[in-house]
Amino acid sequence: MAVLTILKYPNAKLREKSTPVEEFDWHLHQFLDDMYETMMQSGGVGLAAIQVGEPKQVLIINIPREEDNTQHKADLLEIINPTFLSQEDSIEWDEGCLSVPDFYESIKRFDKVSIAYKDRYGNDKILKAQGFLSVAIQHEIDHLNGILFVDKLPILRRKKFEKELKKLKKES
Repeated sequence: MAVLTILKYPNAKLREKSTPVEEFDWHLHQFLDDMYETMMQSGGVGLAAIQVGEPKQVLIINIPREEDNTQHKADLLEIINPTFLSQEDSIEWDEGCLSVPDFYESIKRFDKVSIAYKDRYGNDKILKAQGFLSVAIQHEIDHLNGILFVDKLPILRRKKFEKELKKLKKES
């Protein structure tokens, strides 16, 4: 496995729309394994392929378990070519992003979602999610559409983000 480079905002590649996966072969399996290694090394709970420079409809999510607040590989979700089936209710959630390090903001999302997707072998799956998992799914699917969580901020909070980003760049 290899640790891949995560693209950082404002890299233009993060704005690309991802294309569906058609080949469910060992290349895809290796890529998924590399994405997992990268996400874990970076301390994330989700990663979309575009964040490592691949405009493919591939994302992974590994939510920590409530009882011990640790991530277990057995809980890893590998989601390919996802489509929303339903979106219900709303929730506010403090979000962060591996492509927008050190910045967290409360974002309004759907509390419950249902998606259809394929697994690493091309098998059709359906997943119903609520709360943190629902938020993570929406966040990562946004990446597949070239959308970052900061795009969902109201204009004043967005300006605050841009100002903080400029300040951080000056300091480094």
